[in-house]
Amino acid sequence: MPKYQFKIGDAKVELPIIQGGMGVGYSLHKLASAVAREGGIGIIATAGVGFAEPDFATHYPDANNRALRQEIRKARELARGGLLGTNIMVALTNYDDMVSAAIEEGIDFIFSGAGLPLHLPALLHKVPNAKTKLVPIVSSGRALELITKTWVKNYNYFPDATVVEGPKAGGHLGYKYEELTGTPPKLKDIFLDVKASAEKIRQQFKKTIPVIAAGGIFTGKDIKEYLDLGAVAAQIGTRFVATEEADVSQAVKELYVRTKKEDVIIIKSPVGMPGRAIRNEFLNAVGRGEKKPFRCPYHCIKTCNPTQSPYCIAFALINANLGKLEEGFAFCGSNVYRVKEISTVPKLIHELISGL
Repeated sequence: MPKYQFKIGDAKVELPIIQGGMGVGYSLHKLASAVAREGGIGIIATAGVGFAEPDFATHYPDANNRALRQEIRKARELARGGLLGTNIMVALTNYDDMVSAAIEEGIDFIFSGAGLPLHLPALLHKVPNAKTKLVPIVSSGRALELITKTWVKNYNYFPDATVVEGPKAGGHLGYKYEELTGTPPKLKDIFLDVKASAEKIRQQFKKTIPVIAAGGIFTGKDIKEYLDLGAVAAQIGTRFVATEEADVSQAVKELYVRTKKEDVIIIKSPVGMPGRAIRNEFLNAVGRGEKKPFRCPYHCIKTCNPTQSPYCIAFALINANLGKLEEGFAFCGSNVYRVKEISTVPKLIHELISGL
């Protein structure tokens, strides 16, 4: 469908759909490759990517590095030439290692948020002939301008695109807890702010930064709204969880289907950021103060303080992924209650494109 094509650097994307990177096993090679085959960009999330490795708890960096390389290779085999990316959180203590591994494996894109990826181009430049495109995830025009200014000054590199993530997204969010539980900013307003900053950068440097909208986008009509505002694509996470190809457990997929609007809550994550999740007895117990500080096998997130955290976010999400929801919980986007069935990636993408 040529009218939907857009470019990030020299990479031509067939459809304006990017599957969001969802950590700790939600989006690995199966989901990413399925989206890539359909003409979108499939994303492998690196947070906790090595959870199934036997030495995950004892040799965390090695296990994750090994697993990420394996996931990229498996996805590449299945993608039939489609485009693949990784989502790498700046907050990861093994951030540099994950970025380097992805670039060395020839990943097409790195999407990076949960902090400002100010030195990301330095890691790209360490790999000879690297062609990976760098896409920061931001929640304000100011952040995009700061990243661009830093990259240009220190590395003579411009963002190849940027994702504007609004407050309705799932998982950890780049907003204050009070914002999310009060009157959160609207994605449209944030998008227009970032688009204005991108235009300022274009006028100053004669460089165009494609802007991608994310956070609460659910239908083809939603995608079209942002395409009409000047976005090149939309990033969608929650809807791809409820597909047969998603790498997460069947228990989580079924949980998404039966979740009601009142089940979606904002939590204070142990890593110091708010997050959006589905309420269950595990989170109720946390709220009652029944969870206690734990022994941390590896300090995986820079902002986590294991001596004060009531539970390990990594193991809580791993348990949910494995179907043990009584020992963990599931992250989700704000529109999860609108998910009514477990679909397939081709069927979902056809539905989204038909709605444009």
